[in-house]
Amino acid sequence: MFKKLIIATVALSSMATFAAVTKIEVDPAASKLVYVGKKVTGEHTGEVKIANGHLNFDKDALKGGEFEIDMTTITNTDLTDKEYLTKFLTHITSDDFFATDKFKTAKLVIKSVKKEKAADTYKVTADLTIKGKTAPVTFDAVATKEKASAKVVFDRTKYDIKYGSGKFFQGLGDKLINDDVQLDVSLTAKK
Repeated sequence: MFKKLIIATVALSSMATFAAVTKIEVDPAASKLVYVGKKVTGEHTGEVKIANGHLNFDKDALKGGEFEIDMTTITNTDLTDKEYLTKFLTHITSDDFFATDKFKTAKLVIKSVKKEKAADTYKVTADLTIKGKTAPVTFDAVATKEKASAKVVFDRTKYDIKYGSGKFFQGLGDKLINDDVQLDVSLTAKK
């Protein structure tokens, strides 16, 4: 009898913990992903749209989540020459970079979250999948049930994006492109 009582108590505790997690859907139209890619002679910036996603909270504490990125929506915000802009977008969506005709989406899945001392601040470890390749990324995030923001930096070469990388090509000079790409993430919850 005592053993059954313990099992029932554990089961109820587990259900209470599970029930406490709230899934907050991300509003893709109100959310924003801005990329920064640097090279020896400057940098390029632009946006990529979020297709869908959600964050999980236990009361007001971030616990997990995931979101999908629509890689076919890559834009550029720093180029004004139309011919160069078209050339850039054609190249960045080609096999040299994101191969968006074959890999239309990328995905970030949160694996662990550690609460930091500052309010609503977390150290997050996630799996980022680009071009069918998955590698872990760690970043700081600020998250509430209404909004979340983070600066995610990833090494593009871990996702088979080697074009212009000094790790794989010698003598690039001013054609060298940094391996790290920065994503400034701003998520807004659906109302």
